[in-house]
Amino acid sequence: MPTAADALARKAHRATHPDDLVVVSPDATVLEAAKVMNARRIGALPVVNAQGTLVGMFTERDVLTRVVAVEKPPQQTLVRDVMTTPVFACPPQTPLTEVRQVMREKRIRHVPIVDDGRLLGLLSIGDLNAEDARQMTQTITYLEQYMYTA
Repeated sequence: MPTAADALARKAHRATHPDDLVVVSPDATVLEAAKVMNARRIGALPVVNAQGTLVGMFTERDVLTRVVAVEKPPQQTLVRDVMTTPVFACPPQTPLTEVRQVMREKRIRHVPIVDDGRLLGLLSIGDLNAEDARQMTQTITYLEQYMYTA
């Protein structure tokens, strides 16, 4: 059964910046964080403090509901004041079926993968869908080989 670590490894292989996990400081402004998200075309940023500890998640939904909808100025609002906490993280050995279950139950689209307090990466619902597609393709290939080479 594929794990979060497996998915992160495949994701890093496909990435244009495989060793570049993008994070944001809780002291950054919402405008700075939103610019990073826009430039990288990502929907969420792990919020990491100066000690490297994951302290929150900053998402597109946070921008919409906690900044825009309440008319806070993004250039003056700090990420720490609008980030999502607590963070629902998973260890790398977590099966992807459980990661998906956490996403469904918590109604979230991104799950940080953390090992001994160290942020290893971030899995999105899109990453899980890509894993599902990869597994289905592999299963079809195995079945075709079984059926047509016997």
